[in-house]
Amino acid sequence: MSYAMSAALQAAVFDALSSDPTVATLSGGAVHDALPSGPMAPLYLVLGPERVRDASDKTHDGAIHDFSVTVVSQGAGFGPAKTLAAAISDRLSDAELALSHGRLIALRFLRARAFRRDGGREIELWFRAVVDAEHA
Repeated sequence: MSYAMSAALQAAVFDALSSDPTVATLSGGAVHDALPSGPMAPLYLVLGPERVRDASDKTHDGAIHDFSVTVVSQGAGFGPAKTLAAAISDRLSDAELALSHGRLIALRFLRARAFRRDGGREIELWFRAVVDAEHA
Protein backbone atom coordinates (compact mmCIF):
# COMPACT_ATOMS: atom_id res chain seq x y z
CA MET A 1 0.00 0.00 0.00
CA SER A 2 1.08 3.52 -0.57
CA TYR A 3 -0.14 6.53 1.38
CA ALA A 4 2.29 8.67 -0.61
CA MET A 5 -0.38 10.20 -2.86
CA SER A 6 -2.61 11.45 -0.02
CA ALA A 7 -1.23 15.00 0.12
CA ALA A 8 -1.20 15.25 -3.67
CA LEU A 9 -4.83 14.13 -3.85
CA GLN A 10 -5.89 16.58 -1.15
CA ALA A 11 -4.12 19.46 -2.91
CA ALA A 12 -5.74 18.56 -6.25
CA VAL A 13 -9.22 18.38 -4.69
CA PHE A 14 -8.69 21.71 -2.92
CA ASP A 15 -7.45 23.35 -6.13
CA ALA A 16 -10.37 21.94 -8.13
CA LEU A 17 -12.94 23.25 -5.68
CA SER A 18 -11.37 26.63 -4.99
CA SER A 19 -10.87 27.37 -8.71
CA ASP A 20 -14.33 26.23 -9.82
CA PRO A 21 -16.38 29.34 -10.68
CA THR A 22 -19.69 27.91 -9.46
CA VAL A 23 -18.29 26.60 -6.18
CA ALA A 24 -16.40 29.86 -5.60
CA THR A 25 -19.49 31.98 -6.26
CA LEU A 26 -21.83 29.89 -4.10
CA SER A 27 -19.35 29.68 -1.20
CA GLY A 28 -18.19 33.28 -1.50
CA GLY A 29 -14.68 31.86 -1.87
CA ALA A 30 -14.89 30.18 1.54
CA VAL A 31 -13.16 26.93 0.59
CA HIS A 32 -11.01 25.60 3.42
CA ASP A 33 -8.50 22.84 3.87
CA ALA A 34 -8.40 23.72 7.58
CA LEU A 35 -10.74 26.09 9.35
CA PRO A 36 -9.28 29.53 9.93
CA SER A 37 -9.54 31.22 13.30
CA GLY A 38 -12.10 33.95 13.81
CA PRO A 39 -15.59 34.42 12.45
CA MET A 40 -16.68 32.11 9.67
CA ALA A 41 -18.61 32.90 6.50
CA PRO A 42 -22.33 32.07 6.64
CA LEU A 43 -21.79 29.33 4.02
CA TYR A 44 -18.50 27.53 3.53
CA LEU A 45 -16.95 24.17 2.77
CA VAL A 46 -14.12 22.34 4.42
CA LEU A 47 -12.18 19.25 3.41
CA GLY A 48 -12.65 16.56 5.99
CA PRO A 49 -11.40 13.20 7.10
CA GLU A 50 -10.30 10.39 4.84
CA ARG A 51 -10.07 6.64 5.07
CA VAL A 52 -7.48 4.87 2.96
CA ARG A 53 -7.01 1.24 2.10
CA ASP A 54 -4.61 -0.69 -0.04
CA ALA A 55 -5.27 -1.17 -3.74
CA SER A 56 -1.82 -2.43 -4.71
CA ASP A 57 -1.11 -5.40 -6.92
CA LYS A 58 2.10 -7.13 -7.98
CA THR A 59 3.12 -4.33 -10.33
CA HIS A 60 1.66 -1.12 -8.83
CA ASP A 61 1.36 0.62 -5.49
CA GLY A 62 -2.07 2.09 -5.17
CA ALA A 63 -4.72 3.07 -2.70
CA ILE A 64 -8.42 3.79 -2.40
CA HIS A 65 -9.13 7.07 -0.62
CA ASP A 66 -12.61 7.74 0.77
CA PHE A 67 -12.72 11.40 1.78
CA SER A 68 -15.31 13.93 2.83
CA VAL A 69 -16.12 17.50 1.93
CA THR A 70 -18.49 19.20 4.37
CA VAL A 71 -20.74 22.14 3.55
CA VAL A 72 -21.64 24.26 6.58
CA SER A 73 -24.46 26.80 6.53
CA GLN A 74 -25.42 29.15 9.34
CA GLY A 75 -28.79 29.67 7.65
CA ALA A 76 -32.09 28.22 8.76
CA GLY A 77 -32.80 26.20 5.62
CA PHE A 78 -30.99 23.57 3.62
CA GLY A 79 -31.46 25.29 0.22
CA PRO A 80 -28.15 27.18 -0.14
CA ALA A 81 -26.18 24.31 1.40
CA LYS A 82 -27.73 21.77 -0.97
CA THR A 83 -27.06 24.01 -3.96
CA LEU A 84 -23.38 24.28 -2.97
CA ALA A 85 -23.19 20.54 -2.23
CA ALA A 86 -24.56 19.79 -5.71
CA ALA A 87 -21.92 22.05 -7.29
CA ILE A 88 -19.18 20.25 -5.33
CA SER A 89 -20.51 16.88 -6.43
CA ASP A 90 -20.70 18.03 -10.05
CA ARG A 91 -17.10 19.29 -9.93
CA LEU A 92 -15.57 16.22 -8.32
CA SER A 93 -17.60 13.32 -9.74
CA ASP A 94 -15.60 11.67 -12.53
CA ALA A 95 -13.13 14.57 -12.45
CA GLU A 96 -9.76 14.21 -14.11
CA LEU A 97 -7.42 15.82 -11.60
CA ALA A 98 -3.67 16.04 -12.11
CA LEU A 99 -1.74 14.93 -9.03
CA SER A 100 1.76 16.15 -8.22
CA HIS A 101 2.59 12.56 -7.19
CA GLY A 102 0.87 9.53 -8.65
CA ARG A 103 -2.13 9.32 -10.94
CA LEU A 104 -5.85 9.54 -10.28
CA ILE A 105 -7.55 6.50 -11.79
CA ALA A 106 -11.13 7.30 -10.76
CA LEU A 107 -13.07 9.73 -8.59
CA ARG A 108 -16.73 9.24 -7.78
CA PHE A 109 -19.45 10.31 -5.38
CA LEU A 110 -20.24 7.77 -2.65
CA ARG A 111 -22.86 9.23 -0.31
CA ALA A 112 -24.12 12.30 1.49
CA ARG A 113 -25.65 13.06 4.85
CA ALA A 114 -27.55 16.27 5.64
CA PHE A 115 -28.29 17.27 9.22
CA ARG A 116 -28.92 20.16 11.59
CA ARG A 117 -26.14 21.24 13.91
CA ASP A 118 -25.84 24.17 16.34
CA GLY A 119 -28.64 26.16 14.72
CA GLY A 120 -27.21 25.69 11.23
CA ARG A 121 -27.05 22.98 8.60
CA GLU A 122 -24.31 20.62 7.44
CA ILE A 123 -24.03 18.36 4.46
CA GLU A 124 -21.26 15.81 4.52
CA LEU A 125 -20.33 14.51 1.06
CA TRP A 126 -18.15 11.42 0.66
CA PHE A 127 -16.12 10.63 -2.44
CA ARG A 128 -13.92 7.69 -3.45
CA ALA A 129 -10.64 8.24 -5.29
CA VAL A 130 -8.54 5.41 -6.66
CA VAL A 131 -4.89 6.39 -7.09
CA ASP A 132 -1.88 4.66 -8.59
CA ALA A 133 1.71 5.48 -7.62
CA GLU A 134 3.36 3.64 -10.54
CA HIS A 135 2.40 6.21 -13.14
CA ALA A 136 3.75 9.28 -11.35
